[in-house]
Amino acid sequence: MAEKIPERNSIPEGHTWDLAPLYPTDQAWESHYDEIERELPRYDDYRGRLGESAAALKEAVEFDLGVSRNLEKLYTFAHLRSDEDKSNQHYLGFHQRAMNLYTRASELSSYMTPEIQAIPDDVIAGFLKDPSMAEYRFYFEKILRYKPHTLSTEIEEIIAMSGDMSHAASEIFSQLDNADLTFGHITDESGKDVELSHGNFSSFLQSHDREIRKKAFFQYYRSYDLHKNSIAAALHYSIKRDRFYSRVRNFENCRSSALFSDNVQDEVYDNLIETVRKNLGPLFRYLDFRKKMLDLDELHFYDTYVPIVKDVPYAMPYEEAVATCVRALAVLGEEYTGTLEQGLLGGWVDRYENRGKRSGAYSSGCYDSPPYILMNYRDDNINSLYTLIHEAGHSMHSWYSNRNQPYVYHDYAIFVAEVASTFNEALLSAHLLERYESDRKMKAYILNREIDNIRATLFRQTMFAEFEKLTHRTVEENRPLTLEVLRDIYRGLLKSYFGNSLVIDEELTLECLRIPHFYSSFYVYKYATGISAAIALSRKVRAEGNAARDAYLTFLTLGGSGYPLDELRVAGVDMSQPGPVEEAISHFGSLVDQFIGLYE
Repeated sequence: MAEKIPERNSIPEGHTWDLAPLYPTDQAWESHYDEIERELPRYDDYRGRLGESAAALKEAVEFDLGVSRNLEKLYTFAHLRSDEDKSNQHYLGFHQRAMNLYTRASELSSYMTPEIQAIPDDVIAGFLKDPSMAEYRFYFEKILRYKPHTLSTEIEEIIAMSGDMSHAASEIFSQLDNADLTFGHITDESGKDVELSHGNFSSFLQSHDREIRKKAFFQYYRSYDLHKNSIAAALHYSIKRDRFYSRVRNFENCRSSALFSDNVQDEVYDNLIETVRKNLGPLFRYLDFRKKMLDLDELHFYDTYVPIVKDVPYAMPYEEAVATCVRALAVLGEEYTGTLEQGLLGGWVDRYENRGKRSGAYSSGCYDSPPYILMNYRDDNINSLYTLIHEAGHSMHSWYSNRNQPYVYHDYAIFVAEVASTFNEALLSAHLLERYESDRKMKAYILNREIDNIRATLFRQTMFAEFEKLTHRTVEENRPLTLEVLRDIYRGLLKSYFGNSLVIDEELTLECLRIPHFYSSFYVYKYATGISAAIALSRKVRAEGNAARDAYLTFLTLGGSGYPLDELRVAGVDMSQPGPVEEAISHFGSLVDQFIGLYE
């Protein structure tokens, strides 16, 4: 009998997240929804009055922040419930209603930013000198930066009204990818008939039976091939949306628009791509060694995830994974590890895959809830252990931020978020290498895994970042972005980033159609910068002890109270320079040398 993906109602309660801290019942959510809806008309009470006095401005801002805080709580519950089973129409309705309320609030509050920016410079400067406004000075600094990119009140209202519509391409892709696509069944190494899914695809790619991983690869991409035109259209119109908003906001291009809120210059993005492209030698050396050790005439993508070190059985139940994470992070102190352990075992995590559940993993939550983690944990896949500690990094970042910052600054930028998560992964790798120091085979296995992790996070995500740059430029130059153009761009990047070390199967050019992050433009480069900063900081903390640890924990408490590059300087790394990326690539090369030497 085939092993089937379980239904949601068959998952034990102890293996799911506890959303009671958000709302104990659906009715409580409904009541809060009605309460927020009744509050929204109060936005009109402040229209035209923001320049009256510091007190009037503060009162309006605090009302707006209060609405946002309540909406975040409402939305968090709705999207978490919906992600449990994307086919559940009841919670899909909750999610859509929460999004609708967000849009209505955006419409009603859309006058605030242009009205604040219209206050004369000397007047707003006087307001901000008032001691009662001290908490909000950075908040207003960020608003005033957008003066050249903010339009009249009437146009801002129209832009706000477009909010729901602007998510159409992303929502269509999400429903297709998570609810409608099916991938058939595969016979695993034990002879069991297993349904192929997003959750177990990577496990099949790690099979030592080449025919199994080859079959999984082509079968998986066959589903995307059957829907390639629809997905290409969705991605195209997502990029056209980015172009529309960048033009409306008077930005030079889509990328400048996306980087502006973090105060990150285009050079940071371009330096990442340039630095990685100049230093692909260690990657080619590793791939060539992989082909040799697997005794292959040709190396294909489906050969790049199977561990080179064979006959190292891996099985780690979820509870043991939590204990391993706690030991790996011990250098961060008892408050960090104690809080994390309690959360991972006590209701923060939705652990296992079920039918219809959103693929992948993430950390979510809001100011008034614990951090929550969605997982599709697999006992037989070491990637699940790394994913758990990665998302735990996000969650603990939220935990520290929420307890040390007021609501207005609790939400940190994604740029720094990816540092907190990959920092944890770096500590896990260091811990596992020490743990298996006397077991040369297991040490080689962990080295192999760490190399593959950096390869996927630094080199691959940089390739994704360049894909976004090129596809957006294509639209900005009014050139067609058809399915074939998308595949041609991606094919060229695959050849550049893998050289002659990898045979590029035509199916692999469909990979660009299955990356959810492409619907959040210019996001993926932060994984590459994040792992570069994380490698530098994890080495610093392990080498320098308490002072470096305290600086890092201080960084976690900063939330959104500063710009990302400034916050990272507090932690002890300067990402405006190419040094951290060069250090990460050098570290990768060192690991490759260690692995080849140890293996041989």
